[in-house]
Amino acid sequence: MAEPSTFRGTLDFLDNIGIFDVVLPFLLVFTIVFALLEKTRILGTEKMEDGKEYSKKHLNSLASFVIAFFVIASARLVDIVTSISANLVILLLTAVAFLLLAGSFHQQKPEGYFLEGPFRTLFMMLAFAGMVIIFLNAITTGKGETWLSVVFGWIKSFSDNVSVAAVILVIIVVAIMYFIGAIGPHKSAEAKGNEKK
Repeated sequence: MAEPSTFRGTLDFLDNIGIFDVVLPFLLVFTIVFALLEKTRILGTEKMEDGKEYSKKHLNSLASFVIAFFVIASARLVDIVTSISANLVILLLTAVAFLLLAGSFHQQKPEGYFLEGPFRTLFMMLAFAGMVIIFLNAITTGKGETWLSVVFGWIKSFSDNVSVAAVILVIIVVAIMYFIGAIGPHKSAEAKGNEKK
């Protein structure tokens, strides 16, 4: 068996002193909460001498500091934050890999390549669904079961129910018809031409 490298030993040392389960989760939660409070200005603003309004940074930083400390005080919350962060990175890497593959089939443009139109909407919906699955898989019930397995168990309980299956089929058919434009708020070419006039 190979000797562990010096860098691996350094990472083990940092793990032993609590960098990965105390410091990094604290910094992550503090940064996200502080950014949200600064953006929303929910704790109010103050007017400076130049007449401009600025967010109350001292209140935002103090609230972020306290919330981050509450998070790291709970081992369960730290496990959830760590699990969600790791899985979101995997989801992000998957998205980047997909864009690399999709971009290899498109012409190079000065502004780069990004998905547009319905593909962009579909990709965002898939990313959102992946994020919801990650969150449900990270949060556990009092019995130690993940909420994702609870949801799957609940859905599985309806698998033999014909009426539920019929409702799901109708929803899927309506969604497909809406997506292809057979139903829903769409306008004919003549109506669009009249609007321009």
